[in-house]
Amino acid sequence: MRVEAVIFDIGNVLTRWQPEAFYDRVIGEDRRRALFAAVDLHVMNDDIDTGAEFRETIYDWADRHPAWSAEVRMWHDRWIELASPRIEGSIALLRALRAKGVPVFALTNFGASSYAAAVPLLDFLSEFDREYVSGRMGVIKPDPRIYQMVEADCGLSGDRLLFADDKPENITAAADRGWRTHQFETWQGWAMRLVAEGLLTRKEAGL
Repeated sequence: MRVEAVIFDIGNVLTRWQPEAFYDRVIGEDRRRALFAAVDLHVMNDDIDTGAEFRETIYDWADRHPAWSAEVRMWHDRWIELASPRIEGSIALLRALRAKGVPVFALTNFGASSYAAAVPLLDFLSEFDREYVSGRMGVIKPDPRIYQMVEADCGLSGDRLLFADDKPENITAAADRGWRTHQFETWQGWAMRLVAEGLLTRKEAGL
């Protein structure tokens, strides 16, 4: 059966998401290690991705950790730097698929308000045919419910869907639903998979 829609994760597929690397640059690796040991910023971000307010949540965590208040607030105030640089090869693939008439969806762990704030800064976010944003849905990958919600909304399931994500646990959960999956490492590897599926030619995929 031919793939009828391609689903992109966003972080580490279309744009880098490596908060530790940002903090290493800004405050140095030693202080970053101390910060992440003292404040579980990834748990904070999971709260946002599940639906908590972006700024309010981060500033509340900053207030609860006064020794690290300035550093915690950077998660909000300098968020676009955490979500950089763009992965231009992947963005080109998204656009090539759409130019061929292939529906392209987003399935991302992302806060509702932070996603809204990101759209003017990351132009490709406005180019999806359907957006599945965990902060709007109230559930994050790899919870099976989020994949079920995607299927119910788009009317597609199983191997009619091809999903790229960088995290193996998210890929495994999608594969358990019967989706075709690709664990993202490089845009070139993703391009080759799209060619292998017959969705793009090598030229269209930039290879």
